[in-house]
Amino acid sequence: MTNDTRRSLVKEGERLDDLQLNGLELIQDPKKFCFGVDAVFLSDFARVKPGETVLDLGTGNGIIPILLSAKTKGKRFTGLEIQADTADMARRSVRYNNLEERIEIVTGDIKEAAEIFKPAFFDVITTNPPYMLADHGLRCPDDARAIARHEVLCSLDDILRESMRLLQDKGRFYMIHRPFRLTEIMIKMNYYKIEPKRIQFVYPYIDKEPSMVLVEGVRSGKPRVTVEPPIIIYDSPRDQSGDRAAE
Repeated sequence: MTNDTRRSLVKEGERLDDLQLNGLELIQDPKKFCFGVDAVFLSDFARVKPGETVLDLGTGNGIIPILLSAKTKGKRFTGLEIQADTADMARRSVRYNNLEERIEIVTGDIKEAAEIFKPAFFDVITTNPPYMLADHGLRCPDDARAIARHEVLCSLDDILRESMRLLQDKGRFYMIHRPFRLTEIMIKMNYYKIEPKRIQFVYPYIDKEPSMVLVEGVRSGKPRVTVEPPIIIYDSPRDQSGDRAAE
């Protein structure tokens, strides 16, 4: 691909962000929801074995499949995104990085994922879903940022139900979420036969409450949960200057 062709993939008002990993770059629109550290933590937490297939639910700009393609030896990565313009941006990032043979972006609704991919079964499912309930301070439900942050177009039940249907037996499920919903997450994972197996909390500072929680589950797994050592993001408030959190 020529440099001119690559440049043509970035539309007016968009930017290219260096992922500082294998020369990868990501196309983002600063007017919409841009990726943050939670996507990086999830891509580090997820375990993908050589030759496995991965589905990322609510992939947004494709950050999780792109990061996992560099960090793991998975065979094929698929991202599902309901917003057509965001899915298009993700496809252009995939093409920009010459990853078409490993990554596919599909436009579609998480609530219909099992029908979209039927009869496919995945070894791994990842998701960085909306953290907030639909009625929690929501002002503009059609805004891209609102869709990314609030359960406007899908709920935790939708994600877990479709994951149960699409995972191989003993397939693995990885999610990052907010700790205040952890009890609900555990109960619903168990209901949808995705047994919680591994939990890791993310703290902004060592003396503060955790701001994120990473969860691994196994389809039809046996009960046993391991709590991993915590991740501490900053030693002190001044360390935040070099980080770009989710916008």
